[in-house]
Amino acid sequence: MVPFGHGAPVFPLAHRVRGRYAAGGPGTVEFGSPVPQLAETPRKGFAERELLDWGGVALRLTRIEVIPPTGVLLRPGPVAHLNPGGHEGASRDEGGERVSRPPWLLPDHEEWGKYIEGNLVRKAETLGMDPAVKLEAVTRVGSQRSFRVGGGARPGAPVEMALSGPTETLRTLWSRGLGQANAAGFGWIIPHPTR
Repeated sequence: MVPFGHGAPVFPLAHRVRGRYAAGGPGTVEFGSPVPQLAETPRKGFAERELLDWGGVALRLTRIEVIPPTGVLLRPGPVAHLNPGGHEGASRDEGGERVSRPPWLLPDHEEWGKYIEGNLVRKAETLGMDPAVKLEAVTRVGSQRSFRVGGGARPGAPVEMALSGPTETLRTLWSRGLGQANAAGFGWIIPHPTR
């Protein structure tokens, strides 16, 4: 487990084109880690640069700020979870035997909740936090998308969900991301628009 995550760059004013990632104009990209020294490293590195090459897109760095852990996961209601909300790995039945299932579990699959909750518990335990984290509800699942990563493709879908758990654990998870492949930009948490 890499205690580091990031979201994709977001450009609210970019012209949207179906089937393409919209880039252009002012935007933001977020990086995070529950380990303060790891969070500080990219901040220092970015402060020394004017441009960041993001997969061939030149991002001009105009401001870098450290945002303290948020309480966004602590309030009742949905939290948006960025792509992909998928999990890979084998399923097992009650007797511990492997059972077949799709290679990727997306948020609309009946077993996805069990996998995401198990992932959050493992992250909390690895970081020495109280692992009493619960997935209370999945409130919306968006359209499936595919992302090219490391020479392959990962499927996923945006999902809104509600979590409960100890305050410090939820803050730590916010600064790390939910699900798998956070260091590749997946599972970053964004506040729900109504929060």
